[in-house]
Amino acid sequence: MRLNRSGKLQRTDIWREGNYLDLWSVPHLLSGSAVGFSLYFFDFAFNAAFVIALLLLIGYEMFEVIVKIDETKWNRTLDVVVGMASFVPTFFVASYLSFWSAVYVFGLVLVVDAVLSFLGWHASQKAAVLEASLRAELERERQLFMKRRALIQKRWHNRRFRMRRHEPNAEVEVK
Repeated sequence: MRLNRSGKLQRTDIWREGNYLDLWSVPHLLSGSAVGFSLYFFDFAFNAAFVIALLLLIGYEMFEVIVKIDETKWNRTLDVVVGMASFVPTFFVASYLSFWSAVYVFGLVLVVDAVLSFLGWHASQKAAVLEASLRAELERERQLFMKRRALIQKRWHNRRFRMRRHEPNAEVEVK
């Protein structure tokens, strides 16, 4: 984590959200393939499968908004595009595979997608805990700074007031 110029904490790990594409694009790519295999196994026609896949991917992005995953509009859009870009070839290629080959590849895609999604989620949870502790530390430092500032202002005010009155002890050293 780092503090950017606008004073916001910004993640620096590999799972941080990018403006366009990021490491989260890989699970979206794999999810598009998983949806392609699923809809192929349920024997949907391409047009119906395309609409269902698009609605599922858009629905997932809407879910991310609800759970307050902070992404740019371009990142959300490209997540859907990446998912659909893997859905289309997967849906067609699945018909050229034997049933058990398609099941094997589908299982592999699901496992890799699940592992990557878990690793990304775990990194995000760790980042949230770190961010909370850094915010608490920054707030403690800010409060300490404000107390010190008030004390210095008070001493400065007292010193200026004594100097105006021309007291002989006006040059007393401030500790």
